[in-house]
Amino acid sequence: MKTELVDVSPTRKEIKIEVEPEVVRAAFDRISDRYAKQASVPGFRPGHAPRAVVRTRFKSEIRGEVLRELIPDAVNDAIEKHELAAIGEPDVHLDTNEALERIGENAISFHVGVEVLPKVELGQYKGLEATRRMRPVTDVDTNRMIEGLRENSAALQPVEDRPAALGDTITVSFHGKFLDHPEDEDINVEDVELTLGGAGVQQEFTDNLTGVIADDEKTFLVDYPEDFSSPGLAGKKVEYTAKVGAVRIKELPELDDEWARSLGDEFDSLETLRVKIREDLERRAVAEADTHLRSELMRKLLETHQFEVPQSMVEHQTQYRLESVVRDMIGRGIDPRSQELNWEGAREELKAQAEEDVRGSMLLERIAEEEQINITAEEIEAEIEAIAKASRQSTEQVRGVLTKDGGERSIANRLRNRKALDVLRENARVTDAPWTEENQEDEGGGMKAEE
Repeated sequence: MKTELVDVSPTRKEIKIEVEPEVVRAAFDRISDRYAKQASVPGFRPGHAPRAVVRTRFKSEIRGEVLRELIPDAVNDAIEKHELAAIGEPDVHLDTNEALERIGENAISFHVGVEVLPKVELGQYKGLEATRRMRPVTDVDTNRMIEGLRENSAALQPVEDRPAALGDTITVSFHGKFLDHPEDEDINVEDVELTLGGAGVQQEFTDNLTGVIADDEKTFLVDYPEDFSSPGLAGKKVEYTAKVGAVRIKELPELDDEWARSLGDEFDSLETLRVKIREDLERRAVAEADTHLRSELMRKLLETHQFEVPQSMVEHQTQYRLESVVRDMIGRGIDPRSQELNWEGAREELKAQAEEDVRGSMLLERIAEEEQINITAEEIEAEIEAIAKASRQSTEQVRGVLTKDGGERSIANRLRNRKALDVLRENARVTDAPWTEENQEDEGGGMKAEE
């Protein structure tokens, strides 16, 4: 077998392959003889038809079997010969049909497109400069968390002696008609609870439902802004007919030791609750600062290591990101099938992010190799248990899901990437700086190194 390697790009190789005539002839004869023994040909006893007759009658079938026998082995031998780290399925193209018409007489030549992992030349990865900003935790933050817990503990009491006022919670059913887009399906929702004047409640709802009582019915228009959070409603006019079911007022519990104890055995007083909330906020601030620091280090690493990455891996990661977006939309009540959504544009944007993901993951793998980072079976088991605890599943359930995604190998890769990222952080030149919302928002993007 003759082969010639052509460098198309760092991630694409082409191998020109020629299988010698004698090898083709041997396979052709062997398969022809097998057909002759098994074939039933009119005019001949079973298994006694001449080879020439069989070849004429079963020309297409024999040719197909010859190619299926010779080409896969030739491709695998060529990939091994040229020491290619191939990923995905090779793309095989026959060079000419002439040899197939006279199969068994001439050599068979074809070329194979192979996608490969690029050689990652590792530059500087230690001593990267980064800035660490810690979000300050104040009494205001602690009080906000306590008020949130009070809100969750609040009881809704019926209002019977007055109409609905700001701050009241009303239960209402809506029928909505799109005035400027009559082709859109009507909106029908039952028993929605909304707080008049509450965050996220359109002003038109508050204005028109303030003053209602149970069993009232009102019709009003809502003109949604162009930048409204739900694409299906953005920039549209909807006429709502609202049927009020109940009006209730939220009664907050007293801010005292008794209420604090009702939240759990670990809280024996309001002061204990306050201390534990602050400690939790401080732990979150440390974790958040560390996450942003890691993201900045990854950006610095990516800036100095630009190389081509395999497109099949980029496509896979793009699909992963796209599915995550769809799941998030469904979780927020947005229909991903809406014609208002520009999925083509979104996919292109996600593809650019996915390419950074893949490049970052390959760099971390290269650092892990350089640092001789290995993952033990005990570490894999501990990670499975941690995932199970965080997701409130059994280890068997987690292991079952992971089996579909590559199982223990995927966990080992994730842990190796995490340890490689730890190497970046431990060897970085980190400067502490004051917290600023603007800078922290800028640093919040970046690749997900463990995907």
